[in-house]
Amino acid sequence: MFLIFILYLLLNFILSGFYNTLPAIIKYANSIDWFKLGVSIVLTVIIGLLVAFNSVLVYIKHKERKRCREGIATAGVGSVGGLIVGICPLCITGLFPLIFGAIGVSFSFASLPFEGIEIQVLVVAILLVSLRMLKKNE
Repeated sequence: MFLIFILYLLLNFILSGFYNTLPAIIKYANSIDWFKLGVSIVLTVIIGLLVAFNSVLVYIKHKERKRCREGIATAGVGSVGGLIVGICPLCITGLFPLIFGAIGVSFSFASLPFEGIEIQVLVVAILLVSLRMLKKNE
């Protein structure tokens, strides 16, 4: 589980380009909304933990040969959703804006009311539902 958690966070870090944002965060530290950045990072860690829990539970269910298609599908949607948002949905690209940018559509999570944090909360909710669906089939 720990390995899945670390790999998921590393993949999210690389895909979202957060490594490019870190120098800017240090340079402009006095102008950053630390509360929003902190909430976003905490939600990213929670998403990583939930992805790891769901992955281990899906593996266990698969080994037991139990049917849990709905839980597996929901876990997949939540995992991809976490990668779409990235670590900080406001200050970096994320996978979703990259895909839209490739087809010529401009998109930023900054245009949303809570600047993308609502998407992270939705992903956490989806992963919690998936975890409950997987546990229900025990």
